[in-house]
Amino acid sequence: MIKNLSFKNFYSFADDTVIDFALGKKPTPSGYDIDINGERYNKAIAVVGANGSGKTQFLKPLAFLRWFIANSFLGGDPERDIPFAAHLLHTDTPSRFELEFMLAGTDYRYLLELTPQEVLFEALYEKTSTQFSYLFKREKGEQGYRFKHKGFPFPKAQAEKLRGNASLISAAYSYDIEAAKPFIDFFTRIETNVVSTGRQHFQHGDLLSAAEKFHKAPDLLNRMSIAMCEFDLGLNSVDIRELTARDDTGQEKEIFLPFGTHTAEDGRSFELSFFEESSGTQSAFVLLEPILNTLQNGGVAVIDEIDNDLHPHLVPHLLEWFEFDHTNPHQAQLIFTCHTPEVLNLLQKHQIYLVEKHNQLSEAWRLDDMAGLRADDNLYAKYMAGGLGATPEL
Repeated sequence: MIKNLSFKNFYSFADDTVIDFALGKKPTPSGYDIDINGERYNKAIAVVGANGSGKTQFLKPLAFLRWFIANSFLGGDPERDIPFAAHLLHTDTPSRFELEFMLAGTDYRYLLELTPQEVLFEALYEKTSTQFSYLFKREKGEQGYRFKHKGFPFPKAQAEKLRGNASLISAAYSYDIEAAKPFIDFFTRIETNVVSTGRQHFQHGDLLSAAEKFHKAPDLLNRMSIAMCEFDLGLNSVDIRELTARDDTGQEKEIFLPFGTHTAEDGRSFELSFFEESSGTQSAFVLLEPILNTLQNGGVAVIDEIDNDLHPHLVPHLLEWFEFDHTNPHQAQLIFTCHTPEVLNLLQKHQIYLVEKHNQLSEAWRLDDMAGLRADDNLYAKYMAGGLGATPEL
């Protein structure tokens, strides 16, 4: 579970910015609470703002840390820069991240300071009693990297020679350091449609990738079929078949292709491959894979423009999946952006961030940080009237 993330000088956010899942004690309990030892955290956070305000950039830190910690050593090019950007008016200043999260009942803190060329500081801390103690620290100095560790058995000589564009956790996992595995598992459970260039737009190849994942997880396949039939009034069932196709070189390969069954009132039916379905049905199918996977296995779903793939009336239905224990048994979390202001009627003020841009700088704030805003205020009406900010300047 993610508790909070602070970041600075990352894309359009130059100043310190916080994504905080903690509730405090004042908000009225809701189905979106995670209660741990008397502390409460959000299961769902919505991010709202005008086009170009920085909503996608607000989600990018989680997507970036997922890639950097889990994949940067084997999945990154040793000769290329780290794929992110500082604010274009502050390229001479490092970017910084601080993430607090809970794993197997223990609190951890991960710190990272870097430029696109190299890591300047990376550290992982574990909470013992009331204090955090470091598991490892890696810091760039004039003579190269210095490495210290307690309980994270990565060889010092190897750690200090590690290339500057990769995470030490990612490298440790590739060298079969067992202590790294729980953290790799944690960060790979961040499911997202955000990449370094922004929202990963739907492509037809995504249908095959999502279909293969559903095919390998029968429980997910069943939940997906039920959901798709609820979302698309023309579908009665969804089936995934393993077929043989040829790639660009003429080689045969196995692919997984979804088919939808449509049944008329008189009982007659026909079948379509999903390549023949509407673009909305196709993109909803792809979107469901990371969301249902997160619900089934736990973790965090980081979804940009969730209403781009779903009718606005379906967004409340999806949020309910995260609300109830029978559909969200592992207390999975969701953070998403949308352009549908009606979401302000679905969540409370501590579950909503607004994003705005002034003078080429993005800023974000949670609604419960606004003075004078009551818990029983009509958030939708106030937002539509311009009383909360983060609306287009027309």
